[in-house]
Amino acid sequence: MSAEFLASKYIASAEKVFAELKRNPTPISVTEETAAAVLSWATDYLNDAKYYKQQGKLETSLTSVAYCEGLLDALRLIGAVNFQWPTKQQNQE
Repeated sequence: MSAEFLASKYIASAEKVFAELKRNPTPISVTEETAAAVLSWATDYLNDAKYYKQQGKLETSLTSVAYCEGLLDALRLIGAVNFQWPTKQQNQE
């Protein structure tokens, strides 16, 4: 699959979700079990990214790691986890 195909596919899916989603009234609570499940999904996406990179499927690897990052950011934004992304300088060390 080409990067163009993947981008089009994921953009179309996201647009469909935005068109159909219903917001829940706030405040919203997240159980420990739910946070653990989302962390497990993030770990799975990270493992997929590593696998696809080793297979030379770089577009799929990037997509997988982007999903992982999105889930981690969402958990952080709702206060379920605490972390900071490494800075550019830290990545070079």
